Amino acid sequence: MGGKSKRTFKSSLIMLLSLSFTLAGCGGNNNGNTNATAEETSAAQTAGAANTGDKVEPFKVSVFIGAAGQQPTPDNKIYKKIKEETGASFDMEFLAGDINQKLGVMIAGQDYPDLITGNTKLTAAGAYIPLEDLIEQYAPNLKAHYADYWNMMKDPNDGHIYILPNYGVYNGKVNSSWYSGPAFWMQKAVLKEFGYPKVKTLDQYFDLIEKYKTKYPEIDGSPTIGFEILNYDWKNWGLFNAPQHLIGHPNDGGVVVNNGVAEIFADKDYAKQYYQKLNEVNQKGLIDKETFVQNYDQYMAKLSSGTVLGMFDQHWNFNAAEDSLTTQGKIERTYVGLPLVYDESTKDYYRDLAVLNLNNGFGISINAKDPVKIIKLLDTLMQEDWQKTFSWGIEGEDYIVENGRFMRTQEQRDNAADATWQLANKAKAIFDYLPKTEGSFSDGNSTDAAAQPEEYKAGLKPFDKEVLDAYGYNSYVDFFSEPPANPVYYPAWSIDLIEGSDAKIASTKLNELQTKFLPKAILADPADFDSVWSDYVGQIKKANVKAYEDKINEQIKWRIDNWSK
Repeated sequence: MGGKSKRTFKSSLIMLLSLSFTLAGCGGNNNGNTNATAEETSAAQTAGAANTGDKVEPFKVSVFIGAAGQQPTPDNKIYKKIKEETGASFDMEFLAGDINQKLGVMIAGQDYPDLITGNTKLTAAGAYIPLEDLIEQYAPNLKAHYADYWNMMKDPNDGHIYILPNYGVYNGKVNSSWYSGPAFWMQKAVLKEFGYPKVKTLDQYFDLIEKYKTKYPEIDGSPTIGFEILNYDWKNWGLFNAPQHLIGHPNDGGVVVNNGVAEIFADKDYAKQYYQKLNEVNQKGLIDKETFVQNYDQYMAKLSSGTVLGMFDQHWNFNAAEDSLTTQGKIERTYVGLPLVYDESTKDYYRDLAVLNLNNGFGISINAKDPVKIIKLLDTLMQEDWQKTFSWGIEGEDYIVENGRFMRTQEQRDNAADATWQLANKAKAIFDYLPKTEGSFSDGNSTDAAAQPEEYKAGLKPFDKEVLDAYGYNSYVDFFSEPPANPVYYPAWSIDLIEGSDAKIASTKLNELQTKFLPKAILADPADFDSVWSDYVGQIKKANVKAYEDKINEQIKWRIDNWSK
């Protein structure tokens, strides 16, 4: 959020299955750290027992997922199938509150469940066990899956593999009909209102939002919100990341890279230009007054209400809100991603070719009682039949097969987009972080229903067909320019700065300064904006930013030297 294998990628992405979460409140539980009992583990056979005809004995895997989420229903059919065929059940705990606080408590008490989603703080604390030997000995499916990416997965500091990346490994043809990355998003209703104009620049974008909000001060009885900004916990890219894209660069996190050399952009004039524009539109009442005091769930609830005209965000991060709008029949309130730039002469670079999602996915903790059993389970779930079950569901119930091609009926499509249905019929919470096949299965079907070309077209709502026809596009991905080949090092955001290092301390300080000063600058009286900005830039100069940039540049060179082979 990388490097390339021998494959050639023709599109930027396959849909990142959106994170499960509660729209109205966090759905974490308090018992996710319960390890399997001795009785459960002592008698259990391997996770793949069902595939060899051996007796299946139950065992429990405790899991911590470092994001807000909602528990599946007790009778969820996919988790039930996993338990019946492998013996495994999952005791999941989702993040409730601040991730750093939660991890600090975990680390201080060495209180780790069996599986934990990837986090560099946990890597630095020694919370994960090395996985390469376990994979070599017990997990042939995982070894084959990651074969072209093996060196990229190794920790630059000690050469071990601690995390199994959840996204970025592709097979076969990659269909791209769903864009999951960053963009300035606008309600489809706004575009329709003004005759489906081409919206290329930041100024054009806010002009449309202002006109629509003026014409329609309420939506479904609630005040219309022009623009939202998510600045909460680690999902603060909604406030931080836009300037790099507005000048035609891809998402490298906190830096812009030119000719292989990275520098921060938080204090640059082109960043100032963006925040000054937000200051201007805030004066016009376009920015939600609560935007800097709300949490993720509150942000999602507003998007799900259909009252928010636009925001800068990554699609996967708010996709569940769109599912909710679809379920409510508010298709016109769902969003189009727009790759805005300051100047129309600048080519947009929002869409990129798929990269390995380093430091994300699952690692096995040092507290896991039976790592062999867990790695065998993960290896079993990597089998193609299981991958089809996770992504498409149960044949006959969740999809149909016509002439060898996977399709859905309209009822099955409606179910798949229904957040409540998903809790009983999908295993999204666990699958989001598991290793997964992306691209195509061996039979040529897409690994993701949203990217199956004929299924995508068949599933389009009449309103979506109208929008796409108006622009002459086949899918919403077509709003974005085709991406160039990724630089070898890309993306810089996946570089581990190492906990406790000068680089990490500087990065954390920079994050704190942005979190403090950017809202202040946006909300300031326009006459005070320059003085707030000058104070902000002065504070950044006092931070040891060079240590941060030096570490990024050192690792860019390391990746070029080690990943080019």
